[in-house]
Amino acid sequence: MRHRDGRDADGLAVASFVLGLVGLLVMNILLGPAAIVMAILALARSTSRRGRAFLGLALGVADLVVLAVLVTGSGAISWSFSG
Repeated sequence: MRHRDGRDADGLAVASFVLGLVGLLVMNILLGPAAIVMAILALARSTSRRGRAFLGLALGVADLVVLAVLVTGSGAISWSFSG
């Protein structure tokens, strides 16, 4: 039986991945940093889902890169699908 901290760390890894993925589409200013923090916490707590945590970390960083490109390109923090 796994210790509660292990399950919590696995949950953080999965949540980091999901937030990072969703952050590529919407609210990257909030979800990117949240994904990064959750991934770091999951890795620090020795999650068994290290791959998921690293993906969440990479996606969180990608969220911030997308945000930087959008702000630099259009001067706006949000982006629109209407063109």
